[in-house]
Amino acid sequence: MRILHTPGHTSDSMCFVFEDRVLTGDTLLIGGTGRTDLPTGDPDLLFDSLFGKVLHLDDALRVYPAHDYKERSSTTIGAEKQSNPRLQKQQRAEFVALMKGLDIKMPEHLTEALRTNTSGGKTVAQLIAEASREVAFMSMAEVKHRIEHPPHDLVLLDVREKDAFDKSRLPGAIHVPRGQLELRVDKELPDPTARILAYCQYGRVSTLAAATLRTMGFQRAVALDGGFDAWLKAGYPTE
Repeated sequence: MRILHTPGHTSDSMCFVFEDRVLTGDTLLIGGTGRTDLPTGDPDLLFDSLFGKVLHLDDALRVYPAHDYKERSSTTIGAEKQSNPRLQKQQRAEFVALMKGLDIKMPEHLTEALRTNTSGGKTVAQLIAEASREVAFMSMAEVKHRIEHPPHDLVLLDVREKDAFDKSRLPGAIHVPRGQLELRVDKELPDPTARILAYCQYGRVSTLAAATLRTMGFQRAVALDGGFDAWLKAGYPTE
């Protein structure tokens, strides 16, 4: 295997050349090339990578890019030279102008993808999944029953932002935004033995909040199974 550094789509893009094929990642696609408008992308560098390296490979070499195209998984260097519209712009200025003029929708969760790909860090989905394994959940019906049959031992903790809390909330809830939880928890929740029920709008932030509370010693902290949005749709009481 021979490795070619082919920056352009990103600064660290590479192609892997074997005897009968080349794995081109997002440098060369079937009928296209990788975009250059994402972080570390550069159309000038992509021009050099394509016309100075990849297209010098044998025309018969099979090209396997990172994406299928209309159910096709491979092409050849020769076929792309002949039919790929972007490769017809063989002058640097024309190619760069073409790439800069593309109007492509930005990918969802781009920042998270870049962070996890470059650092090995965890995605939000992973964090929530891990937190879900650490905490217990209480059903909306159980919470409603407790609210309607006082006295109950639940500390209802709203971890949404202030404007959402001010607009509508569970009856008797106290407010500590998730972003301030660690700093305000000792003042707002002085009893570490309390049964704290954390809730948010959709049930994800409150899962993280309940897991944080448990790591801080609030071992009876639980999360609402669902979020305030589901609570509203169920027609349950608010204030």
